[in-house]
Amino acid sequence: MAIRRLLAASLALLVVASLLLARTNNAVDSGAAMVAAGRAFLKTLDENQSSRCLFGYADKERLNWHFIPRKRQGLPIRDLEGARLQAALKLLASGLSEAGYDQALNVMSLEEVLYLLEGGDRQTRRSRRDPQKYYISIFGKPAVKGTWGWRIEGHHLSLNYTITDGQLLATTPEFFGANPGTIDAGPGRRIRVLGREEDIARSILANCSADQQKVVWRSRQAPDDLRGGGVAQPETTEPVGLPVSKMNPVQKKLMQTLLTEYLRNMPGDVQRQRRTEINKAGLENISFAWWGSEKINQRHYYRVQGPTFLIEYNNTQNSANHVHSIWRNLAGDFNVPIDAK
Repeated sequence: MAIRRLLAASLALLVVASLLLARTNNAVDSGAAMVAAGRAFLKTLDENQSSRCLFGYADKERLNWHFIPRKRQGLPIRDLEGARLQAALKLLASGLSEAGYDQALNVMSLEEVLYLLEGGDRQTRRSRRDPQKYYISIFGKPAVKGTWGWRIEGHHLSLNYTITDGQLLATTPEFFGANPGTIDAGPGRRIRVLGREEDIARSILANCSADQQKVVWRSRQAPDDLRGGGVAQPETTEPVGLPVSKMNPVQKKLMQTLLTEYLRNMPGDVQRQRRTEINKAGLENISFAWWGSEKINQRHYYRVQGPTFLIEYNNTQNSANHVHSIWRNLAGDFNVPIDAK
């Protein structure tokens, strides 16, 4: 019965949040949509809230990202209600597709599950685990001229954007996590946030020949986490594993599906731009590598690396029921060139 109550709590939070906002982001120009949403959000705030939310564009806080539950600067969603909350959610939606918005709400709703699961004093638990403990920070001034950025961040969610003259220039680091990764209360009562990202990658591994496994399987031991958590720029080590150029047709199709699963979180114009860059650099130059066990519910980690991007996925904590995933730009996150890190 306990797991069913947890599942019900998670679903209820998702439904409530979804009702607050029409979730589609059909804007052709997501940069312009962010300018409008950022301006509208700031107009709803009082002086105290604005002072907590606003930073200079050059403030070092802009690069101070992380996905762990820690003390943060910015304005938490839990301090907002009514029109202010609506405007905050519209800002979040401006940076995501409908699928990505749903994914963000799922991630946030899992904080209620952790609140119910973890022991200890109720007030202490609530201060740590709260579906609305996600902070909005705006760096600079949302405007059609000049450069500014914004972030929404909390436990297992970090979305970072940079806009210049109304044009969206950077959307990374882009982090989604899930704890619990799976909530299972029987048939029709199962939630797996980030489940497809695991299943598709596992299918690539399962379709490897013995010779391919020697290349793709880097170790039977999985690393404890992603590389570079909280670091302003991604790791730029050489790619390892099996290149797409040496995959069979089934694996190549699965790789396209896996990329689509990650791309679908961003607005349509961002998806198209990323895919254009991937195709220009050559799909055949992407490599896939696996660490850990091939078995479900066992520790594992994988990496997908192309000339322009890096994906990392780790599921090792809490008996492999705690997921971290990230998309990074190998030219440099935050619109900062990689050689400037």
